[in-house]
Amino acid sequence: MTAIVSYSEFIARRKAKASPSGVTVRPGDLHHSLKPFQVEIVTRAAEIGLPAVWADTGLGKTRMQIEWCRVMADVSLIVAPLAVALQTIEEALTIGVVARYVRSAAQIDGPGIYVTNYEMVEHFDPKVFGAVALDEASILKQSDGKTRTRLIEHFASVPFRSAWTATPAPNDPEELTNQAEFLGHMSRTNMLAAYFVHDQDGWRLKGHAMGPMIEWMGTWAIAVRRPSDLGYSDEGYILPGLQIVPEMVAVEIEAAPDELFALTIGGVQGRSKVRRESLAARVARTVELVHREPGEQWLLWCGLNDEADALQSEILGSVNVHGSMSPEEKAEHLMAFAHGEIHTLITKPKIAGLGMNFQSSARMAFVGLSDSYEHYYQCIRRQYRYGQKRVVNAHIVLSEIESQIADNVLRKESQANRIVDAMVQSTRRAS
Repeated sequence: MTAIVSYSEFIARRKAKASPSGVTVRPGDLHHSLKPFQVEIVTRAAEIGLPAVWADTGLGKTRMQIEWCRVMADVSLIVAPLAVALQTIEEALTIGVVARYVRSAAQIDGPGIYVTNYEMVEHFDPKVFGAVALDEASILKQSDGKTRTRLIEHFASVPFRSAWTATPAPNDPEELTNQAEFLGHMSRTNMLAAYFVHDQDGWRLKGHAMGPMIEWMGTWAIAVRRPSDLGYSDEGYILPGLQIVPEMVAVEIEAAPDELFALTIGGVQGRSKVRRESLAARVARTVELVHREPGEQWLLWCGLNDEADALQSEILGSVNVHGSMSPEEKAEHLMAFAHGEIHTLITKPKIAGLGMNFQSSARMAFVGLSDSYEHYYQCIRRQYRYGQKRVVNAHIVLSEIESQIADNVLRKESQANRIVDAMVQSTRRAS
């Protein structure tokens, strides 16, 4: 017979397994440019040994990640989307660290920090590395099941592993179970059984499980939105402002057979139908926005290839970074936009929504919207991040009926904030 244990007993067992197993960082071990709150985060992550670090955009996640790798092992690997990998190498040089981009094991020739992109992982023997860091670890959720499993299994033998992201979704079991399993704290199966229940809407957190789950995650995850979460001053980390500008376009949507007028957007098929019927009007409004401020760099987020193609044909000098490009082509264009060399960048959240630093620009438009709160948040944070000097204007271009999608995203935002707030409080208590 299987013994049934209480939540308190369960948490006690997990705490024993999630106890610190890393290294002690001494004063002076870290680069002098790190701010006090960054030193504390890296120190705690090093002590945990198998940490998840959820530090909001612009808090210096890349710099902290580099220092974590440097103090954890002689040979370390950072895995990131390709364009982010190139930015990581640039950031390392600013603190005197030589991080080398590599594509295969043949290029590993001694101690150091190596950086590669997710597509190259299988070309490396994990036994070579003492530490590995997954940058933009949310990719574990966005990858297909085969890719996700391969990443988890491939690095399972590496002594020190870390997962870094600015926007975890703690109310999303895909996010939590993947990071917990990659770090070796709990398998997906056990975590779902312990904290989640499955019903017609999918997996959701059990009503009484939030407290125990937060307590357990607090033993291996560090969540920080701003320096004051750890008791430090927020000076230099107060953003100038974000303007969300609804751009509702008038579109006559064909009603369903049982409706006199189109009143509801429906499920996946309904959303797709409405998005295509409103495409021309949304593209026209977006082109108008770009032409209204020709001196600004614009970042345009699309969901459909037809949207991106139409925008590129109407906006002179724009660049469309699309899925059929090679990783190298994508990285080249994304870096060019980051450096101010491209006036208007057209792309999708799945391509450029993770990790890129675009705070040199302050204008974006969503040419339509999906139901993904994470995509929405990540896209906003490419420009609206610490280091931004101007108010960011984010235009949401929708037809009236598509405002139901925006309402759904806002609902998810409220749910996500509730649990992230609890994780931040847990991190604060531990500091």
